Amino acid sequence: MIRGDREEHAVLCSKDKTYDMKIADTSNTLLFIPGCETPEQLGADKPTSNIVHLQIAGVAKNFWELRRCRPKLKKLKKLLMESPYEGPDTEQEQTSANSKYATEDLLDQVQASEEEIMHQLETLKACQIEGYWRILDFDYEMKLLNHVTQLIYTESWSFNRVPLSVCLQELGPLEPENMIEHILMSYGRKYTDEGDTYFEMKEEKICRGIAQMLLNNAVKFSLSEFQEVWQQSVPEGMITGLDQLKGLALADYSSKPETISLLNIEDLPEENQERFNTLFKIREKWTEADIVPYIQDLCSEKQTTGALLTKYARSSMQNGIKVYNSRRPIS
Repeated sequence: MIRGDREEHAVLCSKDKTYDMKIADTSNTLLFIPGCETPEQLGADKPTSNIVHLQIAGVAKNFWELRRCRPKLKKLKKLLMESPYEGPDTEQEQTSANSKYATEDLLDQVQASEEEIMHQLETLKACQIEGYWRILDFDYEMKLLNHVTQLIYTESWSFNRVPLSVCLQELGPLEPENMIEHILMSYGRKYTDEGDTYFEMKEEKICRGIAQMLLNNAVKFSLSEFQEVWQQSVPEGMITGLDQLKGLALADYSSKPETISLLNIEDLPEENQERFNTLFKIREKWTEADIVPYIQDLCSEKQTTGALLTKYARSSMQNGIKVYNSRRPIS
């Protein structure tokens, strides 16, 4: 399928890959001849010595060259954020389906293959509600997660063995059952044991979600204070660590006191140059450890973050540490 709106550069999508399309010239003129058969197609039983007169239907001196490219998935979140799901009570007030998208709508509007779109929907923790793909409103998502973690604490369950049936039974009166199962899927791994369904809850995902909730409410947060509040906010037994926040939050060790703020990779531009411009506007100089989580997704199949930094940034030494700044002036 060729996909793209009028103002977008067209891309070609297979079932699982996306390609940029570029016209390339060829020195060998291509002739289009309907009904033309080669000797191999004619077979041994048909004579090949006869001259057959055929009409040339068209001539081509160029062709489309395909180059594998990253899927353009930013639009997917933008479309889904038009109508985030805030729970059954709020949903009854919103009757319009104009800003809701089924799989066919997303395939029609997003420049990516079906497999890439489905993978991104999973990354965005989207779910299907009445045939439409929806992203949960973040406050509602945290409310559901809190219900689940509270139940785990009350029942003294292991985070590795959370029974689905009991969760549905206990939390069903509070929230729709499909939402309870969805939040378990989003923050855990589903498995079956002796015919019963369980979930292994993922520490990193839960800690990351709670950190985002805390950082959403502050422009900047004292790093030490944040780490203390964060550890107190996660379920008992879970250990927080800044490694869990790669691509979500940025710590500033040069300020006094040290601070941390939300910087979600999902909100950054998709194109390489725009991404680097945005990052260098946020911070003039970056260490490799800080910038890599924010450019890793820009790498193509055979490209490394090192190659991207060489192309878009200039390195220098600052207090014995290698830092990167923009190759071009940032207005």
